[in-house]
Amino acid sequence: MSFSCSLLPSTRPTEFLSPAAHRFIVPTSSVHEPRGKCQLGRRGFTFKGIVASGVTVAGGGSSVMTEPAKGVDRLPFKPEGYNFWTWRGHKIHYVVQGEGFPIVLIHGFGASAFHWRYNIPELAKRYKVYAIDLLGFGWSEKAIIEYDAMIWKDQVLDFLKEIVREPAVLVGNSLGGFTALVSAAALPEQVAGVVLLNSAGQFGDPNAKVSDPKETVLQKVIVKPLKEIFQRIVLGFLFWQAKQPARIESVLKSVYINPSNVDDYLVESITRPAADPNAGEVYYRLMTRFMMNQTRYTLDSVLSKLSCPLLLLWGDLDPWVGPAKAARIKEFYPNTSVVNLQAGHCPHDEIPEQVNRALLDWLSTIAPEA
Repeated sequence: MSFSCSLLPSTRPTEFLSPAAHRFIVPTSSVHEPRGKCQLGRRGFTFKGIVASGVTVAGGGSSVMTEPAKGVDRLPFKPEGYNFWTWRGHKIHYVVQGEGFPIVLIHGFGASAFHWRYNIPELAKRYKVYAIDLLGFGWSEKAIIEYDAMIWKDQVLDFLKEIVREPAVLVGNSLGGFTALVSAAALPEQVAGVVLLNSAGQFGDPNAKVSDPKETVLQKVIVKPLKEIFQRIVLGFLFWQAKQPARIESVLKSVYINPSNVDDYLVESITRPAADPNAGEVYYRLMTRFMMNQTRYTLDSVLSKLSCPLLLLWGDLDPWVGPAKAARIKEFYPNTSVVNLQAGHCPHDEIPEQVNRALLDWLSTIAPEA
């Protein structure tokens, strides 16, 4: 597939991926940098990030029979979902439990509110906890729209205004972390603090040259349609490959340093949304239009607008978003506390006891308990 470079869209590397991303073995070139840089070459990103990120819209489902982690309460799995809110004409799923100061949990790329299964019950003992499914993911509608990072920012802001209705702390993993940051920067009076768990996003390159080449008639009439046909064929195959439950389980185990929590519950929460007839089209749009156009959103530009306390709960063993990134965020934004954890990309699900304890300790300094 050496010809893929000229037809698939290309961009600088991005970090808007789920734990299931960055793993697929199509021969492509990649740029290898020290842990924590999380940078792939254009072709490498296109294929390595494609398949696993599609697990959010994958099919099938097994019964959820596994036992919860010992000593930790687990959110009951409900195939029908919990609560729904209509936003801009689209159905949005969310979970709410507890009473008191509100905490809003935002999942990563390819996940859902159920990824906070071990955090919601514990946090809800002291706070009012919301967990929302971003548009296009989980139990929320698979809307056929042009996806952009700011669409999720707008969704979270309106959720705060219409559902939460008071200042809250935003907690996000991976893509959800970046969404939490841009939301807090846009509506500071509504956000009392932000918590990032191995957040997506990249710092800007001051030496990068911005180019906007003119599209020729040949490109518009022939090359662009052919490129889209090729993309749909390749992505259709990779989507089919990604939705196999065994593949999902294998990929998850590769990014959970301790894979004991990679169970039927987790796999089911990822595969079930595939039943939606729009799932494949959403996957295609996310990969070709959202994933490939992220350079205009940088961590430094967002952090420069932030005004609330920031906590980093960082899985230092994350194979592509390591501790160097957390250190750089703290250097750029001094009002940051850092807790380093021996875990992978999703510490909240891999080592929930430690994450819950660290999060509650920090919340006690900024948010009153019920």
